[in-house]
Amino acid sequence: RAPRTPTARPTPRPAETGGSDAGCAEAGSGVHTVPSQGGKTTVRFGGGRVCLISAVPNRGFTVSTRQASAQALTVTFSGGRQRSEVTATAGSPDQVSVRETSF
Repeated sequence: RAPRTPTARPTPRPAETGGSDAGCAEAGSGVHTVPSQGGKTTVRFGGGRVCLISAVPNRGFTVSTRQASAQALTVTFSGGRQRSEVTATAGSPDQVSVRETSF
């Protein structure tokens, strides 16, 4: 009987919605991670653009993203009666804001 060889298993990762940051140049204000009640958003600013790196919802929340232009990104976490909206805007200066609402 041959000895058993351990099988490699992938490490579980949190759900991520990732976009390509290929268009974001290194110049700019860099990478920013923003926590909210609904989850955590990481974006990169560079070359006059904002790029989504990841959007990881907290337990009980779902995530959706909308990029209206290369300069504007909105990440929305929804769960129960709570909504967290993270808006990132590339400009002078680059800005990230969080709006929490209950309904």
